[in-house]
Amino acid sequence: MSQVVDRFLHYVSFDTQSEEGAAKQPSTDKQWELAKLLKQELEEMGAQQVRLSEYGYVYAEIPSNLPADQKNEVPALGFISHMDTAPALTGCNVKPQIIKNYNGMDICLNPEKQITMQVSEFPFLERYKGQDLITTDGTTLLGADDKAGVAEIMTAAAYLLSHKEIPHGKICIGFTPDEEIGCGADRFEVENFGARFAYTVDGGELGEVEYENFNAASAVVTIHGCSMHTGDAKRGMVNSMLIGMEYQQMLPTFENPMYTEGYEGFFHLDHFTGDVETSVLKYLIRDHDMEKFEKKKEQMRQIAAFLNQKYGEGTVGIEIRDSYFNMKEKIQPHMQLIDRVCSAMKELDVEPVICPIRGGTDGARLSYEGLPCPNLCTGGANFHGKYEFISIQSMEKIVELLVKLMTAPQA
Repeated sequence: MSQVVDRFLHYVSFDTQSEEGAAKQPSTDKQWELAKLLKQELEEMGAQQVRLSEYGYVYAEIPSNLPADQKNEVPALGFISHMDTAPALTGCNVKPQIIKNYNGMDICLNPEKQITMQVSEFPFLERYKGQDLITTDGTTLLGADDKAGVAEIMTAAAYLLSHKEIPHGKICIGFTPDEEIGCGADRFEVENFGARFAYTVDGGELGEVEYENFNAASAVVTIHGCSMHTGDAKRGMVNSMLIGMEYQQMLPTFENPMYTEGYEGFFHLDHFTGDVETSVLKYLIRDHDMEKFEKKKEQMRQIAAFLNQKYGEGTVGIEIRDSYFNMKEKIQPHMQLIDRVCSAMKELDVEPVICPIRGGTDGARLSYEGLPCPNLCTGGANFHGKYEFISIQSMEKIVELLVKLMTAPQA
């Protein structure tokens, strides 16, 4: 197998699932294990300034090998991926399966549990006919988001360091924890990172180039009821779970991830726990358009105010926290970043597909902190679930793409 596949299969053996609400960073201790391994591998391949921060961030540099009179002409370029996997599904004991020369038909992931990835449900699978795919066994996520990006950056860096003849400016490498819970950029050291521009390698299918993402916020709705014996409940009991259901029903039915695509935003009820006395609803709020994004947040506040008027002040509390914003306005002054990627892809016979991210990346936050940072594909698909998979051929092509981007432009 190729180096990038070997690395990827090794990295997904580490359970690096992050955890919402943790009061530390990384949010889970198990993320340290992969971080320590990456630090060791970077040192062994000859990278410089390798360090692991107290918050679990891995940094490294590949110094420029350009003549002294050219070094200032090529800005330092960064490549960033995240190490954690999504809380949505376990990343423990991942059992990758390699489907050689995929035949374009349904893929049985787990005969015992009768779990099948069906072409009728994922018609784009037909595009992968003839390729080699890495899938799950149907019981975990795969972790291509974003260990594929980590493996691709590491493989490209190793190639560059072992081919001294390739001219390049300073290359900066960063691996972050806790991206999946919106905290990946919280303690990223932009100034010390050393790059003028960067790319996150955290996207989907081969060819995707992204510099627009959702504006994002999270909301926690807490509902206070009143529990009492059901035999004496008339005019006294207040069932917080029913009010929670009422809250959800007041949101627009079709502004939901199940019914939206492209630039359409949504409210997503991600978690609902409760009993008669207290219920907690956790939401994701998303929209590419800032005006619509602000209206969505205000709509949630207004529903809470209405229910408080109906059931009594203090019944419904809501806390809304912004996570990140659309990086488009920060990338547009530097469209050479996009142009260069598109040119490099075409040289590799890959058709660039510029599309909005229906999600976010560390790069969105970093762009607002002074590090313009569009997003590149990893070659994976169906992230955050048991049907996650990645094409080996796509991973290998993306390594070639990264090496091209690392290579100094010819005058």
